Amino acid sequence: MNTTTSNPVDQLSTSELEAALKDRKKSEAKKLEKEKAEYEKNRDEKVLTMMLTAQALFRELGEFKQYMHIEMEDQALKLAGYGKIRGNSKGGFSISNAEDTMRIKRRRDTEPSWDERSSKAIELIKEFLSDTIKKRDVKLHEILLSFLERNANGDLEYSRVMDLYKHEDKFDDPRWKEGLRLIKESFSNHLKGFGYEFKLKDANGHWQNIILNFSSL
Repeated sequence: MNTTTSNPVDQLSTSELEAALKDRKKSEAKKLEKEKAEYEKNRDEKVLTMMLTAQALFRELGEFKQYMHIEMEDQALKLAGYGKIRGNSKGGFSISNAEDTMRIKRRRDTEPSWDERSSKAIELIKEFLSDTIKKRDVKLHEILLSFLERNANGDLEYSRVMDLYKHEDKFDDPRWKEGLRLIKESFSNHLKGFGYEFKLKDANGHWQNIILNFSSL
């Protein structure tokens, strides 16, 4: 005996099918809108909570840095009077507890810079290198030129300039000598401020860093 199962959808008219499809689309759109609203609400709550926490920590870190300035400057004065800091010290020093398990270092952070004379210096050195060294030794020419490359801020890099000085006695050309003289003359080192490092000795006797980024404060 054969039986046939009729599909309810087959019994609907075209207009009824269109109405049913419209209702389904509306229901699905409403569901998606609800999910979107729930997601955005949850996201915004998390963003707000984390941002408020970050702002609070930023304020506390700034206050802690000011506290460190006061306390370590007071310690520097006591150390100077006690004779533990050299008379020519520029402000950097470390202190540890009696058990030597905790250590705090005040670091003198400086920023090297070169004034307008450095531009003339680079011009002279490049002219000498292109006229003389490039013809004899292309690799050396490229190496020496790399020491004069400026960073993203348009400044010379201190470490690279120090590498350039290592080659000072290799050439006697007046442009080379004058260029290096001008670079040295144009150099200055400015105090940015004091940074601090915190170290704690673990059970194995190894120093572990406690990282607090004060550099941007």
